[in-house]
Amino acid sequence: MPKSKGLKKGEDYYVTDDGMVVFTESYHLKRGYCCGNKCRHCPYGHDSFRFKRPSN
Repeated sequence: MPKSKGLKKGEDYYVTDDGMVVFTESYHLKRGYCCGNKCRHCPYGHDSFRFKRPSN
């Protein structure tokens, strides 16, 4: 899945009242790794983050 295509509003992300895009836990699990940005719904425990993007 390309990063900018195929995202479903309400499933992969939502928009806050002040216009911020917030990715859901479901989106993070589909992506498969922690980006290290301390995302609101990160399921990976970003406290132990070590950036290493998986090679596809």
